[in-house]
Amino acid sequence: MLAVRLELHGMPEGGVPGNVLLVANHISWLDIFVLNALQPSRFIAKAELRRWPLVGMLIAGCGTLFIDRERRHHTHRINADARAVLAAGDTVAIFPEGTTTDGTTLLRFHGSLLQPIIDAGGHVLPIAVRYEHVAGGLSKAPAYVGDLSFMASFWRVLGERALVAQVTLTPLLDTSTRQRRELARAAEAAIHSALALPACDSAPGRAVCPPA
Repeated sequence: MLAVRLELHGMPEGGVPGNVLLVANHISWLDIFVLNALQPSRFIAKAELRRWPLVGMLIAGCGTLFIDRERRHHTHRINADARAVLAAGDTVAIFPEGTTTDGTTLLRFHGSLLQPIIDAGGHVLPIAVRYEHVAGGLSKAPAYVGDLSFMASFWRVLGERALVAQVTLTPLLDTSTRQRRELARAAEAAIHSALALPACDSAPGRAVCPPA
């Protein structure tokens, strides 16, 4: 309906397995629908998304687990729920940056939401998301950042004649010998490389690299 075409790269032979945590960079509210087109998943999303017009209702209807990051015990409960559905063979998706960017940079990944996949003995699948114009080149139209309201963001996307969601699946990461921080850094590095961002480093919660 929004004229967004999905282009996939690096799909594992046999498709996405069960008991897998999809870990992706975060640009837009569109990301949830793009990743669901790739693989139906249970998302872990910040609680305020539930209040978004229309989109909040849609993502709640697909089994999203909403997390209040300000309440530590709530994170523990969400992690327990995620561990249970992963162990049952489902797919869960997270955006470990914790917020959105305009697609030209990557923020440090938080490792707390990776614990469920370690406990479930599954795999992490890092996924790089990039939006482009049909003729090529980065499009910032989907970027939902700063003080931009949801409706303003929605109209920006509608104003594009068409968009291409370039989704790159990097190799699966085994969780059996890694702690969550190590997994977070490995997933971050895989996505950073897939997006071809400049090499650099910074403190947790800050940009991994400057805008390209």
